[in-house]
Formats: sequence, structure tokens, C-alpha cells
Amino acid sequence: MHHKRINIFTGNFGSGKTEVSVNYAMRLGEIFNRTAIVDLDIVNPYFRTADAKEELERKGVLVITPLFANTNVDIPALPPEINMLLENKEYTAVFDVGGDDVGALALSRYKEKIMEEDYGHYFVVNVNRPMTNSVEKIKEMFYSIEESSGLKITGIVNNTNLLENTRITDILKGQEIIEKAALELGVPVVFTSIFKGIFNKNYGTNYCPEADTERIGIKGNILLMEKMIRLPWEK
Repeated sequence: MHHKRINIFTGNFGSGKTEVSVNYAMRLGEIFNRTAIVDLDIVNPYFRTADAKEELERKGVLVITPLFANTNVDIPALPPEINMLLENKEYTAVFDVGGDDVGALALSRYKEKIMEEDYGHYFVVNVNRPMTNSVEKIKEMFYSIEESSGLKITGIVNNTNLLENTRITDILKGQEIIEKAALELGVPVVFTSIFKGIFNKNYGTNYCPEADTERIGIKGNILLMEKMIRLPWEK
């Protein structure tokens, strides 16, 4: 599994980067004794890492959230535990940073310490969202997040989906557009994230896409995800 000690996920509204962050942290939790996830999404009030806190903690993942996460308070206080993670090399950490360039400003507070680390900064893209539905728009958002965060983006995640209506052809369409953008930006596509149910529906419950990427046409690494983040009316 592709990972660094510090793994940062950014993306515009609707990219699904919180779902990716949570599933990624759960996978890391299966590998490392000390794994943590930090909720730095100070913009989006609905899709929050805190929503999956109970399940994450059952997996042994430390969850660090702003003081007012999942409340109606507008200005969250960033917790001091973030500095602990950056200083304690025993932890492998995931940062869920949301709200496109605006949310990335929260990350800039820690950029000096992060730049001293073995870190990966991954831009999550869903080409079915209007702000990232073309190569040019992906590049524009990419540069905007880099500027706001003060941290170079080191890779792109293909998270193209239409939720439960996603088809393999949707993912492949996203792959084509994202690969072109990544080539022009000079960064790799680090993995493609896909809900398990998509494969179960098309190939059966025992299907293993990681072993059959060539036949289905998906290139590179795959992160298989469970649905963890839900809107209040879905709970």
C-alpha cells in the first residue's frame, strides 16, 4: 500500500476525500500499531471524519478532531494533539483537509514541520464534480490548493464516482482525464479508490479487483472502500 509517515488528503467540495481519508486510515491501522487521523476539514459541516470516529477507534486508529467538529460553531479550535503527531515519529498519520483552497489554509499552519517529514500530499479528484470535470479545471484547483497550503502536491487520487450508481465505465472515464492532468502536472496517480459494492454488484462478492486490474482496465493501485460517511438524514 502506498503510504508515507504523514499522508495528507485535499480536494474540493464533493470530491469524497473524507471517505478516502477514513478508509485509508483504516487500512493503515491494519499495518501499523500507531495510526492516527486528523480532521482538518474546517469548511464542510456534513462529511466529517468525526462521523466515523467509533469505527476508526475500534480499528485502533486515534481520531483527532477540532474542538467544535460536528457542532454549529463556525470557528473550530485546532487541537494541540496535531503537534504531538508531527513530533512523535512512532505514529503514521492521515490528515483530512477539506474545503479546497480555503480549507487548505488550515494546513499551512503546520507546513514548516510537515516539510521536514516523509510526507505525501494527495489531491482527491472526482471528475463528476463541476470544479474538476476537465484537465484544465483539475490543474487550476491543484495549483490553488498548493498555493493556499504552502505544500507541494505529490500525487492525485482517482475517486471518480456517482455513489451507488457508479459503473466501471465512470471510473475509467475519470482515469483518462486524471491521467492527462497528472502528466501535465508532473505527478503520479497514486491510487484509484472504489467502493466494494461496485465490484460485488458487477462481479460477485468474492471478486478481488486488486488481482485483476488489467482485465477491468483500472491502472495502478486500488483502495477498496466501505461506505463510512453519511449525511445526517442517512443515519
